[in-house]
Amino acid sequence: MKALWAPWRIDYILGPKPDECVFCLPEHRDEDEERLVLHRAEFCFVIMNKFPYSNAHIMVTPYRHVQCLTELDDQETCEIMTWMKKCTGILKSAFNPAGINIGLNIGEAAGAGIKEHMHFHLLPRWVGDHSFMAVMNETTVIPEHLISTYQKLKPFFETSIL
Repeated sequence: MKALWAPWRIDYILGPKPDECVFCLPEHRDEDEERLVLHRAEFCFVIMNKFPYSNAHIMVTPYRHVQCLTELDDQETCEIMTWMKKCTGILKSAFNPAGINIGLNIGEAAGAGIKEHMHFHLLPRWVGDHSFMAVMNETTVIPEHLISTYQKLKPFFETSIL
């Protein structure tokens, strides 16, 4: 039997969970690269998932600490949808995926890992990218280091005009 190692996942599984919300960002931007923040808009921001399910797994998150879609006001809703649309285009341009999964988990029973602060996931997908690995071995293969992916995506967000 062959073994595939994904050691970064154990940091999340066994590591200490912060007391503060990981999606409640500080005002200052000097930690954006460390936190993998790709873009800050007026009502939401785009951030990479530190423990991704696929390469270039990004999230669009409101600044406001809300649990459910119904708690967003119209401005937040509109800007989040605009950035989900923009992120879809950026992922297509940067990685040329065969498809993209977009999702929102509301509540623990729906699979929300951080249920207190809602966030939309955008996961680029390629034919055969997870195949038997996820199904048989509960293992995900991420072919590129997070910082490399961040550096590849960041310029798309810096030149992005809505």
